Amino acid sequence: MALALALGLFVVVLVLIITQPRGLSIGWTAAGGAILALVLGIVSLANVGTVVGIVWDATLTFVAVILISLILDSIGFFEWAALHMVRLSRGQGTRLFLLLGILGALVAMFFANDGAALILTPIVYEQTKALKLDPKATLALIMASGFVADTTSLPLVVSNLVNIVSAGYFHLGFASYAVRMVPVDMVSLAMSLLVLFIFYRRVLPQTMPTTVLREPRSAIRDMAIFKAAWIVLGLLVLGYFASQWLHWPVAIFAGAAAIGLLVIAHSSPVISVPRLVREAPWKVVVFSIGMYVVVYGLRNVGLTHLLSTVLTTLTDRGSLIGVVGTGVVGAVLSSIMNNMPSVLINALAIHDVVGSSALHTAMAYANVVGCDLGPKFTPIGSLATLLWLHVLERRGIRITWGYYFRVGLMLTIPVLLVTLAALWGWSAVIT
Repeated sequence: MALALALGLFVVVLVLIITQPRGLSIGWTAAGGAILALVLGIVSLANVGTVVGIVWDATLTFVAVILISLILDSIGFFEWAALHMVRLSRGQGTRLFLLLGILGALVAMFFANDGAALILTPIVYEQTKALKLDPKATLALIMASGFVADTTSLPLVVSNLVNIVSAGYFHLGFASYAVRMVPVDMVSLAMSLLVLFIFYRRVLPQTMPTTVLREPRSAIRDMAIFKAAWIVLGLLVLGYFASQWLHWPVAIFAGAAAIGLLVIAHSSPVISVPRLVREAPWKVVVFSIGMYVVVYGLRNVGLTHLLSTVLTTLTDRGSLIGVVGTGVVGAVLSSIMNNMPSVLINALAIHDVVGSSALHTAMAYANVVGCDLGPKFTPIGSLATLLWLHVLERRGIRITWGYYFRVGLMLTIPVLLVTLAALWGWSAVIT
């Protein structure tokens, strides 16, 4: 009975979160699911406390990073960067394709995949309009932007909410995480650009009239804040690395940087600080706690133990099969049930696998890769993808779920497998 209740509640909450009927907030849905789990006895108040301890750093860090992204977007920071990439392309379509991919990877690295997908994609779209590219070329550049945003969100703890949750759960320090994942992310970027180029090479423009675009400097709406932002971002990166040795939560540094930029931006004529604070994804905090309480109910009824049995079987066949298999399991779960619940389900299962701490660490990183890349299989793999599709539809670009699924399946499988193999190989080198 408890198994049926826990599984049924999870499915209902997941469907409501993905479909969002009548604009129902994901926060309200997850909170309602958590309350029902408590009422039905699937979880206890102690479990809720455990979940809060797992996700508070991750969600507050995520909110701070997105808030920083919104401030930078308001002053034209990302448009300035995109215009520079267009200039560097020298009117060559293939060069522009590669440079925009690299820009997307850098934005995802420091400002999370959501920032890269939701902020950079509209900017790329506007540049394609200014360059008068045909619809097929426009679609290729936009699909590439969205794809790279997720597949290159591996390198830092703050590059994806999945990363933050995993790092917190397995106590992975910021610097240690970066040493392990930056090289792996470079492989993922190279492989992503390769498969995207092979798929879209015929529709990329040979040449473009880049002189029609304005100068990058003209995109900056507040030069004083633009200059101050570089100082704040530099200090923030130093703070991130210092967090491992200070044993402080990453949220402290991300939050301090966000507050600092808000204070600096308060007097700016181009930024409405109250509006930005309202637009920050506060509902993610409620969503994370509520969703993970529901997921914890699956653990209490033994479902994650069954998954740990599968992972144990994989690891018994050797480290390569264990790492690749764990990542593939995370990817498949993410594509079916969204990567946010999947990352914790897999983390709980990994915790139950009998093995050394080194094995758990390797599996934790594989889980990150799987849950970062797995959402590219299907549109429901991540909330960021659903929002990305909505943003594009408002601009007259409709990407059907069938097209997304077909392209996502073809592109993601080789990138996922090569990236997981790179993770296994690099882990063997540094351990």
